[in-house]
Amino acid sequence: MDFEKLIEKRRSANNFIKGIVITEQDLRPIFNDVKLAPSAFNLQHTEYITVLNPDVKEQLRKAAYGQYKVHSSSAVIIVTSDRYAFKKTEKLNEGMKNLGMINDCQLEQLVKDNTLFYEERGEEFMKEEAVRNASLSAMLFMLAAKNRGWDTCPMIGFDQQQVREILHIPPTHEIVLMIAVGKEKEESHNLRGYRKPVNEFVTFI
Repeated sequence: MDFEKLIEKRRSANNFIKGIVITEQDLRPIFNDVKLAPSAFNLQHTEYITVLNPDVKEQLRKAAYGQYKVHSSSAVIIVTSDRYAFKKTEKLNEGMKNLGMINDCQLEQLVKDNTLFYEERGEEFMKEEAVRNASLSAMLFMLAAKNRGWDTCPMIGFDQQQVREILHIPPTHEIVLMIAVGKEKEESHNLRGYRKPVNEFVTFI
């Protein structure tokens, strides 16, 4: 889809057509796009839990205070992010070493640099970084989904602890967003809400 048309068409969907099936085969190309999202030091903090099972989806609906769009959606995506992604620096860069793009000394230095960068700044910074990087990835997921014909709704209205328990999410990972995915009833669209003009939210210096 033309990019301007894509960002115009992407809306937060609140009224999904019930019974529309989405499969792993539908979602894999979307996630293949998402893997190109930017992340600090290419640490790729973000991990997605994709819930297609109707029974688990209903458990998540309860955790989301009964919101109907969780029930009527085709899938529910839980966006999580690893606070300690920097500990995977060596694993993530082994391929570059094997290709001769970096040598052993450079890889060792990269591991040291990333470890020092995060550990010096502490746990609160690691949490903030996890949320920042997952938010970038989640936005790309919603655009990629729309580009392939699917509607999405990012959600923060849910009990995080319940979601953590239902999906066995480890304490090392932040739960950043819930995203409902499906096909929206377009006739139910309201007019898009007010958007500030550029001069109200941009400062040029």
